[in-house]
Amino acid sequence: MKRVIVICEGQTEQEFCNTILNPYFSAMGVFLNAPIIKHSHGGIVPWQQLSKQIRLHLKSDKAAYVTTLIDYYGITEKHNFPRWEESKLIVDSNARMDFLENAMRDDVDDSVRHRFLPYIQLHEFEGLLFSDPAVFARVIPQEDLVGQDELRKTVEAFDNPEMINTSKHSSPSHRLERIIRGYDKVVYGNYLAENIGLNRICERCPRFNAWVASILALPKI
Repeated sequence: MKRVIVICEGQTEQEFCNTILNPYFSAMGVFLNAPIIKHSHGGIVPWQQLSKQIRLHLKSDKAAYVTTLIDYYGITEKHNFPRWEESKLIVDSNARMDFLENAMRDDVDDSVRHRFLPYIQLHEFEGLLFSDPAVFARVIPQEDLVGQDELRKTVEAFDNPEMINTSKHSSPSHRLERIIRGYDKVVYGNYLAENIGLNRICERCPRFNAWVASILALPKI
């Protein structure tokens, strides 16, 4: 069985890995361990701090791969991710993520780089939850589903859920706070994801799907 350490940005991503990704990957012969970024308080940390944790896992567990599940939305100049300023010149969002992920990989020691699979979610984990809007009406109490019109318009406005984000206040999580009264990202996030199902999420979210496929394709160590 292959082992993969998924360094998660926060509790929402960790719960998603444990309850949804892990059963799927286990059936495919891949065991996931999903620690949260150290000292993150549920958010992203400077690259120097994150890379230290990445290197620690790679060097202390030579029989495991290491990947990340972090949101592009929260990363800024102050986090000093490698080649950040260069990345801002890339207009295409998907190409920009590829560029940043390659820069992250290149910043890790040669001796362990082959076991590092960096992944940045575009734009935010919560975007995955827009993969099947019909699920909202099925599992959220009607009195709490107060933004059905915004839900419909959001899904119609973007080619796929990963592209949802046009300004600071239009991120997927901000939209969900308006769509669902009392929205809690950990509770509702994984409840919705579980009801949507991993296959549907992969079908609608190409970058996420490619990440899942790349984990499955990793050779045994």
